[in-house]
Amino acid sequence: MRRFLAGALVLGPIFVLSCGGDPKPVEAPQPPPPPTTAATQNTAKTEAPSKAGVEKTALDTSVAPCDDFYQYACGGWIKGTEIPGDESSWYRSFSVIRDRNEEILNKILEGYSKGEHASEPYAKALGDFYASCMDEAGIEKAGTKPLDPWLKAIDEIKDPASLTKTLGRFHSELGSGIVFDLGAAQDFDDANQVVGMLWQSGLGMPEREYYTDDKNPKMAELRTKYEAHIAAMLELAGDPAPKAKAGAKKVMEIEMAIAKAWMTKEDRREPKKIKHRTSRADLPKMVPGIAWDQWLDGAKAKDISTFNVGQPDTLKVIGGMLNGKVAIADWKTYLRWHLYRGTADELPKKFVDEKFKWKQTLLGANKLPDRWKRCVRAIDGAMGEALGQGFAKKTLGAEGKATVVAMVQAIEKAMHQNLEKLAWMDDPTRKAAFAKLGKVANKIAYPDKWRSYEGLQIDRESYVLNAQRAAAFEYKRQLGKIGKPVDRTEWQMSPPAVNAYYDAQLNEMVFPAGILQPPFYSNAAPKTTNFGGIGMVMGHELTHGFDDEGRQFDADGNLKDWWGKSVNDEFERRATCVKKQYDDYTVLDGLHVNGKLTLGENIADLGGVKLAYQAMVAEIGKDRGGNPGKPEFTPEQEFFLGFAQGWCGKIRDEALRVLVQTNPHSPAHLRVNGPLSNFPEFAKAWSCKPDAKMVRKDRCEVW
Repeated sequence: MRRFLAGALVLGPIFVLSCGGDPKPVEAPQPPPPPTTAATQNTAKTEAPSKAGVEKTALDTSVAPCDDFYQYACGGWIKGTEIPGDESSWYRSFSVIRDRNEEILNKILEGYSKGEHASEPYAKALGDFYASCMDEAGIEKAGTKPLDPWLKAIDEIKDPASLTKTLGRFHSELGSGIVFDLGAAQDFDDANQVVGMLWQSGLGMPEREYYTDDKNPKMAELRTKYEAHIAAMLELAGDPAPKAKAGAKKVMEIEMAIAKAWMTKEDRREPKKIKHRTSRADLPKMVPGIAWDQWLDGAKAKDISTFNVGQPDTLKVIGGMLNGKVAIADWKTYLRWHLYRGTADELPKKFVDEKFKWKQTLLGANKLPDRWKRCVRAIDGAMGEALGQGFAKKTLGAEGKATVVAMVQAIEKAMHQNLEKLAWMDDPTRKAAFAKLGKVANKIAYPDKWRSYEGLQIDRESYVLNAQRAAAFEYKRQLGKIGKPVDRTEWQMSPPAVNAYYDAQLNEMVFPAGILQPPFYSNAAPKTTNFGGIGMVMGHELTHGFDDEGRQFDADGNLKDWWGKSVNDEFERRATCVKKQYDDYTVLDGLHVNGKLTLGENIADLGGVKLAYQAMVAEIGKDRGGNPGKPEFTPEQEFFLGFAQGWCGKIRDEALRVLVQTNPHSPAHLRVNGPLSNFPEFAKAWSCKPDAKMVRKDRCEVW
């Protein structure tokens, strides 16, 4: 629920280096992390990236590095790699590491399911969860019977009050926010306290534009196919075809009305636009029309005294819809649809296949991932820190952790030196920036204190009920934080995640063990490529503390203006340069990158490369490390190749379209060429002429 202010490295099945995702449950509207299965023609799985630094076979030397550095660094890999059938994209780094991590996790779960290592924490629960997921025969036999109590509850809805209470029950008993969500979040004005966060939800497609964009024929096509998908799912659940089609049309009408009221993805990146603190007593004044007593009763949240309402205008529209603007019968159809949609992955094969058919339409993958991979991902999502304890023992060692800590410190030192020399920053603002930098907390590999799952009931009888109980358990855990001091030891990602993040309200950077592997990092690799790989990630996350969102929070994580006016104006001017640069990029059939939506990530990419490069230069001044003798590339060239080759990837057109239209990141090739075209040190390292394609005339620099 806090990810909307956290810069994370992976968000969704195709999107890497993320910052700014909304605080939503995994199920909606953004998909879970990408499955990772090697294709028969893909050598990435069997031939992991080299531990020696630059991967020469990945190069395309027919392209000049000053013309298109991404193609030069990755063209050979791209030519020799096919996207696996069950993937919408495939990356030389993220996908391959995740594939490796999932195999480790699968072995752990297989052992637990057979009763091995029974003394390890939560081994029985994890083993039972995995066994229930792998029990396809049992799932087929049970059918949709586990959902019967919920179908009955929906049937018994008779008025707005009972409808609203049932919506609340979806939260407390299924852990699923329908129409709008409730979770825990730090108070914007007091970063030491946790309040309840109410947030818009209710859609089955990724963003509001999928419903409201009437200019793009592709969007109209997707709306037609989505409605057909709803009808197909309702028909699988037992509705006659005519009734299913009529029901799908009503669902689309409801979701269309909600989508039109949604706050835009660009506005959701503005902390001040989602800051609406209110007391429980004043909640009906801020958001009239919702029967809050009934909803909070159903959600088991009656004791919450303070809320932040992310999108009051959206919830006002929903309040009107709940109070008669939408017929009760139509709401029942809508709830049945979202019940099946939310549980389809745990239901019999026909539901799984139909859900995948829609995902295929949306993202382009043409094959369902293997069952064991889906089970590993689901359990990692539900009990990540329980599963992560076994994973942490098998990966990053003490030597690696110490080296990573030293690298983070080198990146922070480079940032400090930049702030010292920044001509456009006045002394009071510089002092506040130093204070913020000095308070950045770093978490490496795995938590010092593991999360407790005591009280979570898991058995081998029903996969869908296990998933529901785990989601409800997490919802209850989140609500348990509200009204209490912030726990600054908590992690928002499990150790196996091929991921990292910066959290603006905690002012912390987190680097799970899952990403501290080749090609991002290796104990055996030269410092040059390590800094180009994981060093750039570190610099990226640190820069998030000073991007267009992160800069609005002070050293303690409070939403507070600490910028002098002239300094603020200069930041805005520099940020506008970055926005315009990325607005001008196009992909596919003229689809433009959204410079405003991607601004924070693009600023972080620019800063990440610069900080990592400066730290690398300082380090190799002491000891080059790795690659003795006369190397083929200079240290500077190795750095840039190490950076670029971490982003080698291929993505299907369908998935690329979703990324550009919904995600706060630019496509991978632009995340390499975009920052480097602004970086004089890159041009110098590769002897690029002033008129080269990789040298921007209107150079952008923020930090």
